[in-house]
Amino acid sequence: MVAEPTITKKTLLGVCCSVTQPAIRRCLMAAVMFCVISLLVFSYYISNSELHRLNPDPPQPSFQCYSQSSDLLNNFHGSSQLNVHASSARLRLDPKVLVIIESQYSLLGKQISEILEASRTRFKIEIAGKNLPVLTRQDKGKFAVVVFEDYEKYLFMNKWNRELLDKYCLEYGVGVIGFLRPKEKPLVHTEIHNDFDLAISTNLKLYDYHLNPNSSVLRLTRPEETFYGDLPTSDWTVFHSAHSTYKPIAWARAHNLTGKPASENQLMPTLVEDQGQIDGIQRVLFGGGFKFWLHKLLFLDSISFLSHGKLSLPLDRFILIDIDDIFVGQKGVRMKPSDVQALLEAQERLSHSIQGFRFNLGFSGKFFHHGSGEENKGDDMLLNHRRKFWWFGHTWSHTQPHLFDNISVLETEMLLNHKFAKQHGIPVNSGYSVAPHHSGVYPVHEQLYEAWKKVWNVRVTSTEEYPHLHPARFRRGFVHRNIMVLPRQTCGLYTHTIFLNKYPGGPARLKNSIYGGDLFSLFVYNPINVFMTHLSNYGNDRLAPYTFESVVKFVKCWTNLRLFTVPPLKLAEKYFELYPEETDPVWINPCIDKRHKSIWSKTKTCDQLPKFLVIGPQKTGTTALYTFLTMHPAIVSNYPSPETYEEVQFFNGKNYYKGLDWYMNFFPVLKNSSSLFLFEKSATYFDGELVPMRVNSLLPYAKLVTILISPIKRAYSWYQHMRAHKDPIALRYTFYDIVTANETFPKSVRELRNRCLNPGHYAQHLERWLSYFHPRQLLIIDGEELKDDPASVMSRFQRFLRIKPFFSYRNRLKYNPSKGFFCPVTEENSVKCLGHNKGRNYPPMDYRAEKFLSTFYLPHNVALSKLLNKLRQPIPEWLERDLSRG
Repeated sequence: MVAEPTITKKTLLGVCCSVTQPAIRRCLMAAVMFCVISLLVFSYYISNSELHRLNPDPPQPSFQCYSQSSDLLNNFHGSSQLNVHASSARLRLDPKVLVIIESQYSLLGKQISEILEASRTRFKIEIAGKNLPVLTRQDKGKFAVVVFEDYEKYLFMNKWNRELLDKYCLEYGVGVIGFLRPKEKPLVHTEIHNDFDLAISTNLKLYDYHLNPNSSVLRLTRPEETFYGDLPTSDWTVFHSAHSTYKPIAWARAHNLTGKPASENQLMPTLVEDQGQIDGIQRVLFGGGFKFWLHKLLFLDSISFLSHGKLSLPLDRFILIDIDDIFVGQKGVRMKPSDVQALLEAQERLSHSIQGFRFNLGFSGKFFHHGSGEENKGDDMLLNHRRKFWWFGHTWSHTQPHLFDNISVLETEMLLNHKFAKQHGIPVNSGYSVAPHHSGVYPVHEQLYEAWKKVWNVRVTSTEEYPHLHPARFRRGFVHRNIMVLPRQTCGLYTHTIFLNKYPGGPARLKNSIYGGDLFSLFVYNPINVFMTHLSNYGNDRLAPYTFESVVKFVKCWTNLRLFTVPPLKLAEKYFELYPEETDPVWINPCIDKRHKSIWSKTKTCDQLPKFLVIGPQKTGTTALYTFLTMHPAIVSNYPSPETYEEVQFFNGKNYYKGLDWYMNFFPVLKNSSSLFLFEKSATYFDGELVPMRVNSLLPYAKLVTILISPIKRAYSWYQHMRAHKDPIALRYTFYDIVTANETFPKSVRELRNRCLNPGHYAQHLERWLSYFHPRQLLIIDGEELKDDPASVMSRFQRFLRIKPFFSYRNRLKYNPSKGFFCPVTEENSVKCLGHNKGRNYPPMDYRAEKFLSTFYLPHNVALSKLLNKLRQPIPEWLERDLSRG
């Protein structure tokens, strides 16, 4: 028997602590040391994310196709039995969709618009109940498909509109898409209209969605796959008909009223094609909306089918996955050798489904070997396998370019990264780069583009910011300084998104994005996608490989899309081959978008942009108005241009491509910008096709000023202006010859004719400006009144601007009989008139030319008078004369 110790219940801490003073101190010191050691150990594990490693292993793609083997998934070209919707017939149709919606606030109408916007399909929205828009133009149909958000609005249109639309559809081969809206009370086997042998049942809960493999409508959508399980919502419509014109595109099974499957498990059509056997018009009818993701694919297929291929999306998709900041990351979240191995294995698997696939790695060399021992080994392993990846350079220390106005700083940053790449054998000739945090790409920081060209010979970059970060469906590309800028997409993974159970919104949100949601839609809508991911998404839970392998499997299961990866330069060339209209940039006001303002140089200010523009047209008195404006103490003009004098001519020509910085350099930085009014006058803006859109993008709140005189007089004045400047065509041909020139005349003659005549289409040009600006932003000045009574005009002008202090022009303008107009009076009380080339006396106009122009401008003047009445503007005397003469 073993004897018990004398002290049986004392702990170690109790032994150290006794009632004596030294013992108490020892007790406290032991407790403090214990806490410190515990804190250090805890911090170590937290920093290395070891606590998270207690979670299960990184997630693996779990989705499996019901209809495809792995061998089929590896087939780059998808199904060999693809429907080709393109018609060999000579169709007289524009590739555009007419969408007739319930109201501007209807949810389904908004969803239809968003799908068309995302797929870059041209469309026009009309509200149901109004008269139809003009359907034809010069014996050509303006719309290839008509979509009704509520099919009943089509069935029960007023007789006149219905007959007009049906006649249009029959004559031009136009199809109709209709959605059957939910009903307040269920309908069972109810005829939808007397003219159609078709009945419906409504407000049903459905499950197990099957596609008809024999449907001619399916092109983008693979028909072999089946969606098993309940469909969202309980307001589905199914169709019943024995007529052969109706061919099911999809079926589903219905639950009975208790929510259990119907005993007969009958498949019922939820989406049908009307082949037009009854009335000659082809239709596709949807028994549900877009809450079921598959209907988005089927909607695009329906548009392709009914438009005879005019609105078919291409089936090839080009995918580039960037891994930004491959060496940038806090210790504990970087990649270890096992993560690099997993990356290589994921790349190999993806290459079986995406032809030519490689990850594209972006690096900032300063952060190489800044992790733990294992993470540094991960860095080394990446470099050991460097030839298996593509690479692109950031800046050396991952600095944001917009913070540096000195280009030498940016060049030094890039040169250090370039040197690092050379030392470690990283390829440096990709021609592609991405700026940290998208800084400097858009809004454009000119120093970044200049340094890129000089150090890396960059020809391609990408950004999420053009024109804005949200919504993603509007992202576009542009070209600046011969650098192609591609739209970049996010996939829900950011630097902090590293564990599935910590995913914002929960794991279900990521899965929804993959399986028919936002990420899947990017593959569907965009022929070219550049995806942004980060180093941390490939360590930890390895969410990036999980995400992309999952979505690629899903894409392969449900679509006939063919996936490819090509190097960035080739990718950009393909993008602008598809969308050549996007090469021209659109400069947007950086101060309107908080995100843009945060990545715009602090040395720049929107106070340096003009508050109003004098937009022309030429030869109407714009120079005189400019002179009067510069007399006002609160109005400041732009600096003169060496080429175009007082006019900047930014929005309507090659100067626009020089960028926003170039434009802003023409304006001073005002000390008291709130009380001063910057402006510019460029008379060529008035009739520029793209000018109103460009001005509205940069200066949406600016006020606009235009001057109108008789278009006959303006045309003659322009001709005489060209003669005074020794234009050989104006000197060789009479005014009558010029304005009556037809297509048999040389191109140079026709160009002068257009410059004489086209600006005088006043109503047409004003309507274009008013489609971007509110009428309250526009001041229309009568050019004759400006010449005869400039003081009154300038008083009205100041009230329009709400400018203070009010400046009296009565005593500051004096009429000059020899010139025939008013001139400024200087502080020294002398008169200073415009130069000798202003106020010329021209010989009388040829009577034949005047008669021709009176007839030519009559419809334009009638349109102008109607527009002025609509705007509640007075009709000028010259317009009344011209109308009576015409």
